[in-house]
Amino acid sequence: MPDGSDHPAIRRVVEAAARSGITLDVRVFGESTHTAADAATAIGCDLGQIVKSLVFVAPDGARLEPILCLVSGSNRVDIARLAQATGRSGIRRATAREANELTGFTIGGIPPLGHATPVRVVMDPELERYPIVWAAAGTPTAVFGLAPEILRTLASAEVLPIAAASPAPA
Repeated sequence: MPDGSDHPAIRRVVEAAARSGITLDVRVFGESTHTAADAATAIGCDLGQIVKSLVFVAPDGARLEPILCLVSGSNRVDIARLAQATGRSGIRRATAREANELTGFTIGGIPPLGHATPVRVVMDPELERYPIVWAAAGTPTAVFGLAPEILRTLASAEVLPIAAASPAPA
């Protein structure tokens, strides 16, 4: 790997991208990039360039359907907008255990690809404002950067309005 990391979670993300013909340049930091603010500080980029990977679930009979939301670091998901955009009801934030079981990754390091099971991915259109965005690479200290359109393709993401509306300027 470019940074010398051989963590199995990072390797899984890199290999998933490679299957799509994309080589990821993963950066591993000594400090946590668990939160969007931590990641932006470590990378030296705008908070909006950080891709928050947030797991939500919707009831689907006896099981839960995972919905991974890729959201700009400066935004938050509006559950009502997410439900409307996806046509699903009963959506809620996944617990840490559910997120781990459904994606195979722990919160703070959930990447947009390489999941343990198929996951529906929805992407915040705000991410398309930036030439490069930064996403978790499988651990809370690893990230990779790429163009939003490549992220959308790699993650098989639907671009939908899921972020909470910004307050009107005073």
